[in-house]
Amino acid sequence: MPPNPKTIDVCVSVIEGTSEKKVPGVTELSSEKTATEYQVYPIRWLVLLVFVFYSASNALQWTQYTIIQDAIVKYYNVTSNQVYWTSLIYMITFILLIFPACWLLDKTNIRLCVIIGAFGTGLGAWLKVFSVPQDMFWLGFTGQTVSAVSQVFVLNIPPRLAAVWFGPDQVSSACSIGVFGNMMGVAMGFVLPPLLVRAAGTTEEIAADLQLMFHIYASYSSVLFVCILLFFKAAPPTPPSAAADFGSTLDSNFLLSLKKLMTNRNFILLLISYSINVGVFLAISTLLNEVILKHYPGAQLDAGRIGLVFVVSGMAGSVVCGVILDKTHRFKETTLALYVATIAGMLVFTFTLDCGYIGVVYLSNILLGFFMTAYLAVGYEFASEVTYPEPEGTTSGILNAVVQLFGIILTLAYERVLSAADDRWANLSAVGVLCAGAAVCAAITSDLRRQNAQNKIKEPLD
Repeated sequence: MPPNPKTIDVCVSVIEGTSEKKVPGVTELSSEKTATEYQVYPIRWLVLLVFVFYSASNALQWTQYTIIQDAIVKYYNVTSNQVYWTSLIYMITFILLIFPACWLLDKTNIRLCVIIGAFGTGLGAWLKVFSVPQDMFWLGFTGQTVSAVSQVFVLNIPPRLAAVWFGPDQVSSACSIGVFGNMMGVAMGFVLPPLLVRAAGTTEEIAADLQLMFHIYASYSSVLFVCILLFFKAAPPTPPSAAADFGSTLDSNFLLSLKKLMTNRNFILLLISYSINVGVFLAISTLLNEVILKHYPGAQLDAGRIGLVFVVSGMAGSVVCGVILDKTHRFKETTLALYVATIAGMLVFTFTLDCGYIGVVYLSNILLGFFMTAYLAVGYEFASEVTYPEPEGTTSGILNAVVQLFGIILTLAYERVLSAADDRWANLSAVGVLCAGAAVCAAITSDLRRQNAQNKIKEPLD
């Protein structure tokens, strides 16, 4: 027997001929006489919580090598570029595999996809446990690749999970919390390696530190895999909202969905603006260690902590924006405001980096992170709105695939400018790219199809 549901304020009676209003891009809702009471279930919070920690277990490994680049280069006798590729491999594998992953999510359910992703994340972490010998960097890179492949079963889940489990007044907040898990993993990935691995240690000390770090990551991933098998469910007994109910009745056609998405003007514009914003975030995150150490030699721990506050402030911004969206449904205004604030934060970071006071760098990263990182969750929800009723997993999958492509290009470009000139020119180049992204964002029309569908169902009650 399912848990006692908490009834939400959506009680719908759709009578044939009651409303003639069409929702743009949405097939006509059922014309049969029906009466449906939509419910949400308390277990949804457990499902979301398990996903948050699972997502963190994968994101934890993204910057595992790059944030301690100096120690990895010295211990394994590899180049800085080889270490950078441990981050870039996350982006490349996502681009190559996201469409098969979206197809699988579309044809099966979120539980199966999450189980596959959790298994791969754990397998990758355990391969690294055996990569501690100094001639085994290739095995560590293999483990990193396995974890990177598993990411395709993480990043496109939050909007789908939110739509399947949560009611219309909580769906944006739930999606933000789902993205929160990934950001929490990124944040811990910045701070844990510098704490666990002594960059200035002897070869034997670094070997012992790496062994400890790899075991901690592998054990955590294994515990999460067991929790997913026990507690993560595919869907509630009944749909949580009218929009979710209608979406679940549509025949799924993956190729047709792709065609519709690629001809949706608002989605294409959002795709570009979102990818620019997040691509700059990926570039800065990948090269943060090098940028900080250039101005503050020996500040390896500070580099990790600055990365931590950068992402944690974004986690707070993500949740705040999710609540704002649930209350106001002003998606375009929120995204544009975040973009403008991100540009301002990037300028502050650029011109305070060399001030000589590392505390100021902490503050500038808190400001930048709050707005830049918050856009990750807001972009997901805005995309779900302008593309409804297309599957959320497909929409977010395309978003993330293009993001990874932009991330690779912008990371390589940022690194090239950083090497040829200095960090100020690299950061100013990023500001220019963000300005272009803001202009694209301003051109998006606020066509909220999911909200229109929900309101259409409610009209007979008014």
